[in-house]
Formats: sequence, C-alpha cells, structure tokens
Amino acid sequence: MSFYIYGILTLPAPQDLNLEGLDRQPVQIKILDDFAVIYSEAQQERYLASRRNLLSHEKVLEEIMQGGDRYLLPVQFGLLVSSWETVSQQLIRPHQEELTQLLAKLSGCREVSVKVFWNTETEIQGLLAEHPNLKTERDKLVGQPLSMERVIQIGQTIEQGMNDRKQGIIDVFKSTLNSIAIEVVENAPQMDTMIYNSAYLIPWEAESQFSEHVEALDRQFENRLRIRYNNFTAPYNFARLRLTISN
Repeated sequence: MSFYIYGILTLPAPQDLNLEGLDRQPVQIKILDDFAVIYSEAQQERYLASRRNLLSHEKVLEEIMQGGDRYLLPVQFGLLVSSWETVSQQLIRPHQEELTQLLAKLSGCREVSVKVFWNTETEIQGLLAEHPNLKTERDKLVGQPLSMERVIQIGQTIEQGMNDRKQGIIDVFKSTLNSIAIEVVENAPQMDTMIYNSAYLIPWEAESQFSEHVEALDRQFENRLRIRYNNFTAPYNFARLRLTISN
C-alpha cells in the first residue's frame, strides 16, 4: 500500500475529517514528528496531472483551510510514499526547521490571485487614436512602398507604445493591491491576451478589503479589461519548499 500526500499541518490536527480525496478515498491524518500529514490511500502507482486530479488535490486543502485549519503547507501534486518511516526520514526531519518557518509564515493567511486580460486589437486602436501621427505612419504601410527600415521603425514604435500602455495598467494594479499583501508573487502570463498574473498572500480577514479594491479597479477600467479574481486557494505560490521522496 502507498499513500498520497496533500499537505502538512501543525498540531493539533483536525479530527474526524469527512473529505474525499483522489479516487474518492477518505482523507486521513498521520501524526509524524510534531506535524500532521494529510493523506489518502493511493489507488494508482502514479497520478496524472489531469484537471480532475488537480482539482481533487486542491479541493482537499481548501476544504481543510475553510474548516478552520489555517496552519497548512500544501505539497506539490503527485507525491506518493510507500511508508511513513520514509516520510519521516526524507521529508520531515531533514526539513523540520524550514517546515516550521514556512508554516509560521503561512499561518492565518490565504492566497488570492488576479489575472488581467485585454483585447490587443482594441488597445492598438486606442494607442493610434491617442497618437494621430503614429496612425498616419501606420496607414502608410498599406498600399505604399516603404523601405524595410521604415516598416521596422513603425512596428517598433507601436510595440513600445503597447508596452507602455501595458505597464501603465500593471503599475495601477500594483499600487492598488500590493500594500494589502504580506507577499506578492508575479507569475508569467499564460496567454497573449493576459497582461498580468499575480498571486498575493494576504491575512485571512483582509479578503473583503482586497476584493473591494479589485472591484474598484474593474470599475476604473470599465470594459477595457477583463479581471479574473480567485479569492481563495491554498498558498502554493508561497510554499517554496519542494519535497521529494525516494521510495
């Protein structure tokens, strides 16, 4: 038998969990070296990172946190162990100080995230409307012979203008939201239309304030932007300890 690990808690551990994990297995707690390990019995030798499995993994952690256990360190998806002695020797004891420090940092906090999208063509039109001379130069690209150097120059000017517009939006989001957060992690955009992708570690009770600021940003930019706000997830972006097991 092997065990699938979801995360680590400080003691005292929650009692009588009524949760289902991967493969609809009951979620359980194992006490090891002053920590509580969240696990379920594995039904597979290896779990694929499918959407369903990832959501099941995240749901376990989120429900435990929403149940009141907020001293939680999430473990990366897919960690399987064959024995608890292995967990103690390879995972807990070598990283005990780091685990304690991370759990202290994450205690009483939640991770929220903001992803910002724009319409590239609409933004280009907005840029040209604000800079008529640039629009005139751009229009010359149609139906008139221009040197390659001039074509490149016009393209670079438009690209720089778009980058400036993008950075201006990002700066507004940073100045509005970052001061509420304990820590911020900026992730790479996941698609061309996404211009900002950031995670925030905030005090649990600060979410309503943070949400109000996000709504104010949405009103400020009206229909220009699409904002995707996730008001709660386990703090993956701030749990920088990567744990591995050699079974």
